[in-house]
Formats: sequence, C-alpha cells, structure tokens
Amino acid sequence: MDIVSAVVALIIVIFSAILHEVAHGYVAERLGDPTARLMGRLTLDPRKHIDPLMSIALPLLLLISGSPIIIGAAKPVPVDPFNLRDGRKDLALVSLAGPLTNIAIAVIFSLILRIFPWDIFALIVHLNLLLAIFNLIPIPPLDGSKIFALILPDKAANAYMSLGTIGMILIFILLMSSGPASLGGLMSSLLVFSEKLLGL
Repeated sequence: MDIVSAVVALIIVIFSAILHEVAHGYVAERLGDPTARLMGRLTLDPRKHIDPLMSIALPLLLLISGSPIIIGAAKPVPVDPFNLRDGRKDLALVSLAGPLTNIAIAVIFSLILRIFPWDIFALIVHLNLLLAIFNLIPIPPLDGSKIFALILPDKAANAYMSLGTIGMILIFILLMSSGPASLGGLMSSLLVFSEKLLGL
C-alpha cells in the first residue's frame, strides 16, 4: 500500500475507533455510569481519544507492511461497573455497543457504495468490519471477552476478566501465527463472509 492510501486508511481507522469508544461511553451513561462524560470522553475530538501506539503506530505499521489484518484502537473510554444498574449484563451491553457501531458504519457505507462505487467507501466498510471482528474476539481485554463472561459463573468470570495483560500478549501471538486455522486466517474468513453478506 502506498503512503497516501495508508494515511487515508489510518484516518478511517482512527475515526472509526473513536466512534467505537464514544458508543461505549454513551451506552454506559444510558445505563447509569456518567464516567465517560465527566472525563470529557463523549466527544469526537481526536485529541481526547488518540493513543500514539495503538491509534497511529500499530495500524500504520500494519498498513505499510501490507498486512491483511489491520487493527487499531483509541484510548479505552473509562467505565465504572459499580455505577451500572445491572452489573455484568450492562457491562456486556456497553462492550457490545462498540463493535455494533462499527458494523452499523459498515452497513451504512455498503449502501452508499451501491450508489457511489468509490474505493474510499469500500475501504470504510472493510476496515470497520475488521475492527468489529477483532473486538469481538472473546479474549480479555477485548469487548468480546466481556460479552462471553456473561455466560460464566461470577467467580470464573472474575478470574477470566483478570487476564487482561496476558490476554493481549496471547492475541498478538495468535495474530502472528499463520495458516487458515490461525486467528488471522479466521478473521480473514469472517471478513470475506461479512463482506459477502453486504453484497461486496
């Protein structure tokens, strides 16, 4: 990928990740936790959300290297589970809001793409589906882990969710593996399936 295309893709990833995080904060507030708003995070101002490593360095490196899997993230919006009205159930809903936002963006731009078949709209769909799929992986600290924890007994869920740092290391190890049965291969297959569902 040339540098101009990489920069365009990076901008899409950054703003898609910001919308993802704002959705977390907005749903958390609706469910009783105003932490994100009180900390000024319910805004689209990139300065409030950009993480130099996860928002810029990592996705740009993956884009320039030609990696088929592009991941990136904004600073996580703070959520205080003790403010939520229904504990783990509400935390799962808050977590689901981020990937659903990326899926909604992908659906909207897939419809726009039918009218205006521009490459940038196809790229928005592609990257938002990737962000949704990646974040739904049920390994802590990703959103999918909080949704998966909902089906576990309290003690097991607490132990599972405490694996945040170890989980992130595991995710990167799995992403570096190759083959159709690898995490990257599974994500690619899910991406192709998702794009077909949207008629791409």
